Formats: sequence, structure tokens, C-alpha cells
Amino acid sequence: MKRLAVFVSGGGTNLQRIADYFAPNPNVEIVCVVSNNKGAFANQRAKNLGIPLLVVEKEYYNSEMFIKRLISLDIDLIVLAGFLWLIPQGLIEAFPNKIINIHPALLPKYGGKGFYGHHVHEAVVAAHEKESGITVHYVNERYDSGDIIFQAKVALSPTDTPDDVAAKIHVLEQENFPLVIEGLLFKK
Repeated sequence: MKRLAVFVSGGGTNLQRIADYFAPNPNVEIVCVVSNNKGAFANQRAKNLGIPLLVVEKEYYNSEMFIKRLISLDIDLIVLAGFLWLIPQGLIEAFPNKIINIHPALLPKYGGKGFYGHHVHEAVVAAHEKESGITVHYVNERYDSGDIIFQAKVALSPTDTPDDVAAKIHVLEQENFPLVIEGLLFKK
């Protein structure tokens, strides 16, 4: 049995897709959802899915108690799905090469602190990029700078708005993220 923890901050569409993708697989279980936003719709998704939810405040999140709690869950992979906080060094050390993130751009472009969600798409449009995409990468102590695991690209048109780019990126996330997770869990 492979055990996942999914970290969220917002709507939770990637959480929903991951849960739906693995629902028929008895060898994968999402054992907890960690949220840093008590008002996130992802929290309701976790409850609807019957997945234990842990809403964390900054102090607890940066504590040894939090790390010990995650270790006690025997997690194989921590998946950041729209999670906006930097991962503490202690958590990275406790789960080496077992924490991944999905970023809505082709890293190393448009990554780092402040580049998330719509901010990324606005920057891509402002730069008149001809393509964008997603990057799944390992998490290290700096935003969006861990080793790249997977990238997928999509063509952009000169008339695309940030909302258009967001819609294209969302399709790539929904199609690819669960497959990348499965590949990491089962070393495909």
C-alpha cells in the first residue's frame, strides 16, 4: 500500500483529481490532507472524500511535532497541490526526495516566491511567451528550484489572456499530475 499526503491552500481541484484517479486502486491511499488555509474549498473536498484533514497554523507547521505526526503516518510521498508555504528544512530532511510540487509554468522561468496561480499566468502573457506548461519537481529549501521530474507544454496564442493560459494549464495538470505521481510511487 502506497500512502500519500496532499498539501493544499486553495480550491483543491488537483486534490480532487488525484483522489478520483487513485480511487479504484486499492494500492494507493491518501492518508491525510494538510491545509494552511482554514477557508480553502480544498478542506471541504477532503471532508467530502472522507480523507482526514489537518488545518495548520504557521507555528505548528514549523514544529517538530508536525514532522513527527507526518512520520507516524508512514507516508510514501507528500504532494504539494497548490500549497503556497515554503516547506521547512526539517520536513525536507525527514522526507528526502519524497516531496513533490506542481508549478503552473515551465521552470526555471516564472518560479520563485510570489509566482503562483494567476501571478504566473499574468507574467507569461506580459512576456508574450509562445508556450507555457507545467513542471513537477522535487521540493527543496527554495521555492520552485528542486530537480525537475516532468514538464508538459502547451502552445499559447498572441490573444490569450491570463485566464486563457490558466485554463490550458489546468488541463495539463489534470491530465498529467496523477500519472507522474503514480510513476513515482511505482517507479514506472
